[in-house]
Amino acid sequence: MTRPSPIRASFESKLLPVQPSRIGLDGVFEGYASLFRIPDLGKDIVEPGAFRESLQRRGPGGVKMLWQHDPAEPIGRWSSLSEDSRGLFVRGRLSLAVARAREIYALMLDGAIDGLSIGFRHEKARTEPRTGLRRLERIDLWEVSVVTFPMLPQARIAAVKATRPSAFI
Repeated sequence: MTRPSPIRASFESKLLPVQPSRIGLDGVFEGYASLFRIPDLGKDIVEPGAFRESLQRRGPGGVKMLWQHDPAEPIGRWSSLSEDSRGLFVRGRLSLAVARAREIYALMLDGAIDGLSIGFRHEKARTEPRTGLRRLERIDLWEVSVVTFPMLPQARIAAVKATRPSAFI
């Protein structure tokens, strides 16, 4: 008797750069995980409103914070995710009780890690035949990762907040 193979969902990720302007000693940071109407290096364009339904369904607790899209490497929690006129703005906290999160925090402090990336499944998209650009109109957002190599150079972390001394580093 053969077992059926597991169903594999089509899962995608988009990498965005982040640039820390203030590093928080409590692991809190915020920035844009995606920007609207700007083609990324993979020829995708996220349209305004693309995250709306997913954010309503999942809320911040339903979107994971990972290191390099690795589901075995959760590094913290998102406290808020919202669309504004520019893109998907995220705010979260690295869990500094986790060794990997402390390492990432140290790398953020040094400016060595500066990327954000969305992990998603597209629900509605259209490709422009002339340009080959894919317009993502509705996205099911699964996770936002801190990454080494970003996809969209224009996106940046706006702030990393400080409230206590760096006892973990």
